[in-house]
Amino acid sequence: MQEGSKKAIFAAFLANLGIAIAKVIGFAFTRSSGMLAEAAHSFADTGNQALLLFGSRRAKRKADRDNPFGYGRERYFWSFIVALVLFSMGGLFALYEGIQKLAHPHETHNLAVAIVILSVAVALETVSLLTALKEVRHVKPKGMSLWRFIRHTRSPELPVVLLEDIGAEIGLILALGGVLLSHFTHNPRWDSIASVLIGVLLTVIALILATEMKSSLMGETATDEAEDRIRTATTAHPLVRRIIHLKTQHIGPDALIVGLKVEFDHSLTMPQLADAIDAVEAIVREAEPTAVTIYLEPDIFRPGNN
Repeated sequence: MQEGSKKAIFAAFLANLGIAIAKVIGFAFTRSSGMLAEAAHSFADTGNQALLLFGSRRAKRKADRDNPFGYGRERYFWSFIVALVLFSMGGLFALYEGIQKLAHPHETHNLAVAIVILSVAVALETVSLLTALKEVRHVKPKGMSLWRFIRHTRSPELPVVLLEDIGAEIGLILALGGVLLSHFTHNPRWDSIASVLIGVLLTVIALILATEMKSSLMGETATDEAEDRIRTATTAHPLVRRIIHLKTQHIGPDALIVGLKVEFDHSLTMPQLADAIDAVEAIVREAEPTAVTIYLEPDIFRPGNN
């Protein structure tokens, strides 16, 4: 895991833990369903950051007989678990709480306490979100939108933290709006509606994360830029005639399996061909350091039969 990702996760962990405790205290004073939904959300987020760190540690284990390509995909697995936690503990709980309070509404108490706690939570969550955005800018290609970064990055931690922080900010605004509307309209159902909206928001974010992590778990190809670097490096060798085909698959955010079928100069002897293969592999690894495992097969190009 990159240092920037760890920094964003630690910032989110500390912010969410403080926010969760504050919201529980706030709920005890206000009995706000929106506040309780947000407390569950923050506790879920706190646990999620711990899961991301746990997954990162597990992924560092060395390859063994049972897992010859290593454990890099554990980072995707635990990020998928994060999506499930966000869906169950965050989204479904908020929906349940909101629907229950719509059926059995009650007044929210201690408006000042609710406003103070939610305002502090917004401030802490903003710090966490700004930290995540700062770290994303360090790794995101210039000109790429945040949405495209979330969809196409092969590193799971930053998109997870970023989406959680964005969801938390919107959720806090909804909770604050529900509390204020309930107080000034004397209709407690506004607070319940806020809880339902928070539940819908968290469910949507969880489904986006689950979809992205599912794709990564199944094995995504390298990015177009990485494959271009591999092609350029391979064809740069003077004894390479052409690349017949190239296949790549991520076995972790920072690790690729590369399958290359290459046509070399036909005049090469077997020892010369072996040296050329070793040289191409070295060039490819230098151009694309994530290409940790390379299978290079020499062949002859036959149109329509490769």
